[in-house]
Amino acid sequence: MSLPPKTTPIPQPVFMPGMSHRTEEPAPTSSVLPFRPKSENTGDQKNEGEDEQERDAPYDPPVNLPHLSLQIRDLAHEGAGIFLTSINAPDVLRTAIEAIHKHLYSGIFTASPATATTTSSSSSSSSAESNTNTSPYPTHPHPPPTRVVTLILRSMDGVAYTTGSDQDDAHKEIHFSLRYIAGIQPTSRRAAEITGVVTHELVHCYQWNGLGSAPGGLIEGVADWVRLQAGLAPPHWRRDQTPSRWDAGYQSTAYFLEYLEGQYGKGTVRRLNERLRKEKYVEDTFWAGLFGKSVAQLFEEYKKTLPEKETKR
Repeated sequence: MSLPPKTTPIPQPVFMPGMSHRTEEPAPTSSVLPFRPKSENTGDQKNEGEDEQERDAPYDPPVNLPHLSLQIRDLAHEGAGIFLTSINAPDVLRTAIEAIHKHLYSGIFTASPATATTTSSSSSSSSAESNTNTSPYPTHPHPPPTRVVTLILRSMDGVAYTTGSDQDDAHKEIHFSLRYIAGIQPTSRRAAEITGVVTHELVHCYQWNGLGSAPGGLIEGVADWVRLQAGLAPPHWRRDQTPSRWDAGYQSTAYFLEYLEGQYGKGTVRRLNERLRKEKYVEDTFWAGLFGKSVAQLFEEYKKTLPEKETKR
């Protein structure tokens, strides 16, 4: 049969497979968790006593080294050559800062309300002493935000000194005498003496000073105490010499602080330094708040541990 013109044949019907109908989904069921004994430490719970261990764990924050730079004002000076050939300056500076961190700012120490608040001048020594032994709590020391330290070698009188820079107090300058370096004798002690002086001056970049009110002898004593703890005491220092005053400064006060550290426990000088961060130095309340005694009493007790001087006839 012929088709009419301009028409297309009707396609054969296509039969599609049967469609599946939606059925109800099964209700979700819970899986049984495996049994876990209570004694198993899973990390989301702490064993008995773990809180106390964590509280008393050593506090050792990372040492944030400042930007360190060296300036030599007279490279032709004899002292400049001695400095450059005696030590590795970056290593000495880094090691000294780590020693300061270790002795003044690492570890955890126990403070008491008496170390955090000023004891009134009317309080008796026995009352202050009882306060220092009650309600201890852990305290972390706080280093100052020193960001830049510049070591400047120049020809000058004296040995060395440290000062803040013109920018701000977080930028420190250590001025070290080239004349002194050139005169170090015997020559075998050049490296140790340079390292000791640099360590002492770096302490001044990192210690607290009672908001500018601490006596200079105490400030210098803390610096030499760190030098002493770092094993950098020079041969002329004498532990058995009796100083005329507790705040005579330098090694004299350093040995007094060493006595206090031994008598009252590790971290004593850290506590002292930390207290100088928070308040102005007032002699009567400062020492009573830390030890329950006046500094005069502490110094008399210290002198009794030293050899008696021979009486001249």
